[in-house]
Amino acid sequence: MKITLIAMRSITYAIKAKELLNKLGMFCEVVKTPKDLSSGCGYSIKIRDEPLKIKQLLRQRGIYYKES
Repeated sequence: MKITLIAMRSITYAIKAKELLNKLGMFCEVVKTPKDLSSGCGYSIKIRDEPLKIKQLLRQRGIYYKES
């Protein structure tokens, strides 16, 4: 199964995303964004489900992530 990271705009959004996705029965963990993927410190969510579907769910709920 493919693992995808989605960089979040804040730790608050990362936690909200995790709570939402876990509530919907989807795998989601909050992780520190690897330094080689982002400048400065930040948080990402680690997911196993389809990234486009997850991003759509997050947008619908007002949970913002960094655009790549």
